[in-house]
This record gives sequence, C-alpha cells and structure tokens, in this order.
Amino acid sequence: MRSITLFAVPGIGEITPGADLAAVILAAAGSAPETALRPGDILAVTSKIVSKAEGRQVAAEDREQAITDETVRVVASKVHPGGVTRIVENKLGIVSAAAGVDNSNTPAGTVLLLPVDPDASARALCAGLRRELGFDVGVLITDTLGRAWREGQTDAAIGAAGMDVMLDLRGTADAFGQEMKATMTAVADEIAAAADLVKGKTSQCPVAVLRGLPDLVHPEGFFSADRGARALVRPAARDMFRLGSAEAWREGYAAACHDAGLPLPGWFTAGANGTAPAADGQN
Repeated sequence: MRSITLFAVPGIGEITPGADLAAVILAAAGSAPETALRPGDILAVTSKIVSKAEGRQVAAEDREQAITDETVRVVASKVHPGGVTRIVENKLGIVSAAAGVDNSNTPAGTVLLLPVDPDASARALCAGLRRELGFDVGVLITDTLGRAWREGQTDAAIGAAGMDVMLDLRGTADAFGQEMKATMTAVADEIAAAADLVKGKTSQCPVAVLRGLPDLVHPEGFFSADRGARALVRPAARDMFRLGSAEAWREGYAAACHDAGLPLPGWFTAGANGTAPAADGQN
C-alpha cells in the first residue's frame, strides 16, 4: 500500500528581492534526517516568497487599482457590506479573486503581485535545487484560490517543474473493468492543497515537502513550458462557466436586444454592478 509523508521546512526567514531561493531552502532543510531532501521529493513553495525574491512587491496605496492593472477579464463582481469582490482572469489566465494581488505579510502601502511566469520560476528553482543536490526533485509554486460551488479556499498549483501535474486515466479500466472516459486527476493541485495543511497560513512556513510519489518526478528532459501548471488552466473553448450568473444574464440580454434591433433600456446602461433587473423590469 502506498503511503506519503508531508513536512514543512522550518527556518525560512523573510525573503528579499534577489534572494537565491534554492540556497535558502537547502540551508533550511539542512542535513537532519527529518528534513533533508531525498530523490523523488516534491517541494510545494508558496508563491509569496517567489514573488518577493523576484521583486514583485510593489508600492500600491490603492489595492483596487493594482487589481485592475492585473485584470484581463472580469468574470463576476458582487457588492457586499465589506466592499466589492471581483473574480477576474489575470494575465496568467488564472481565474481568482483580486487577480492574485495580495496585501498580507507585506509592508503597509505595498502589495505582492504573482510571479510574471510561475512555471518559469518553478523551472529555475527546480534546476537550482537539482544542481546542488545531485538528484531529481519536483517543484510546485502554490497560491490560495477559492472554488466555484464550494465555500472556503484551498491551495492550488500555479507553477510546476520536473513533475507531472496531471494524471490522465482516460482509456484505463476501473476496479470493475469499465473504461474510464473522463478521469484526469490534477495531482499538482492535490499536492498543493495537502502541503498547505503543514505549511499553514500564519506559521511562516512557506515551503513543504511531499515524499512518497517519486513516480511523478522526472529527469531534466522533462523541463518544458508545456509541462507546467499552465496546462491546468482550462482553455476558453472548454470553459462552461466563463461568466458569473449576473454577467452572463447581462451579456445575453444585450445580445438579444442587438439581434432584435432594439436599444438597451436606460436601467440596463445605468447598471454598473453587472446585476440583472428586478422582476418588475427595474433595477
């Protein structure tokens, strides 16, 4: 029976721009039996320290403007007593709240943006670790995301290198001999979520190691842009949920008016929050 082990790497301090993350992680892991890295280990690294090392901490008195600057497409927005929540697609193609812009664990008046290319960041970190270790490990860059239809958040992989991010089980047989036709397991996301259980959100342990799945880790030739976590982003052509419900309603209503040669009513054009009208036709 397969078993896995998860542990956080302690002793990683504040990361500054230009920091060599491979050196920092190796120094923290050290040679102690309980934390020293081994062949086939998979490291889950919080995107926050990658962003800090890459100088993605920027001055932003207005976080909302920073979110707007990182947004490619608004998926949904909702006004609530605490302000406005925007679910958007960012420049990486990732759909998340606030475009991944983070103002926690960073000085007041600054925000952290996600790495410019998390897969490239993962490849660089993975190569640096392998060079020093002399054996193969895998690397995931993780970030916290909400889930459609589910409360709460979980960590997911936004960057990956040296390992499988998906296990495609289509065409194989299940325990009853039936062919599986749709099963594709996002193992990178599963590992990222599991790693967060030992990293925690407030314990300042930004790196965790998963041990026990060496078959997911591959040698140097496996490094390529098309094998990273970007492969987990669903293409628009297959995305059945491109918009929030209110935004989809407005888009459909506008299309119907256009097809019928009718002008949009005043309440429609005045509505700035993307909501559908009330039952009486007024908003």
